[in-house]
Amino acid sequence: MIKRIDHIGIAVTSIAEALPLYTNVFQLELEGIEIVEDQRVRVAFLNAGNTKLELVEALSKDSPIAQFIEKRGEGIHHIAFSVENISSRIEEINNGGLHMIDKTARIGAHQAQIAFLHPKSGGGVLYELCEHEEEEEK
Repeated sequence: MIKRIDHIGIAVTSIAEALPLYTNVFQLELEGIEIVEDQRVRVAFLNAGNTKLELVEALSKDSPIAQFIEKRGEGIHHIAFSVENISSRIEEINNGGLHMIDKTARIGAHQAQIAFLHPKSGGGVLYELCEHEEEEEK
């Protein structure tokens, strides 16, 4: 079951250069910056009320974010849904004939379990499923 939109991922060339727009102009609170080694990215989360914005910066030229920016430029990269029991959701989606990029969940920012639905199965949109540990305990 999808619980809510968790965050919207925005690909940026430089978090340092992008942050003033979000913190000064939009006056959003920066919750933190972390590196996700597995995905070769640095991410910054900003509180935007009911959801978060995730600025995503490539750490290497072979990062999927670097390739995305090279092909499409900076901008919205993905929409993430908070889900319950991500493993079951992945299985249901695969059994429904759609194509998941991730066949099993992996660790993302904030140690969340994440998996991506291929944009060809998502109407041209890259969707991320994420399950946060603290939500499992509720």
